[in-house]
Amino acid sequence: MNDNDVLLDESPDLSALKQAALSYVTEAFAEAELDGLDGDCMAQAALFAAFTELVATYGEDAVAEYAATLPDKIRTGAFSMAMSLKH
Repeated sequence: MNDNDVLLDESPDLSALKQAALSYVTEAFAEAELDGLDGDCMAQAALFAAFTELVATYGEDAVAEYAATLPDKIRTGAFSMAMSLKH
């Protein structure tokens, strides 16, 4: 398995870690909201931070390929489902 596989595929070994990470991010959003920050502002900052980290880890080409898959994931509800799980 190469680094790109971890980025693009959901590895069962990483699913618990990803759930823990999502909990931290969700908590950060909740704390920011309590401090008066808009959710949209937080989302854009989180995306910038996330893509910065991904590029540092995997490089521009791998992240660009991954980002190219996002429109289909968005349209098929992958992120809508994640939002419904946290409520």
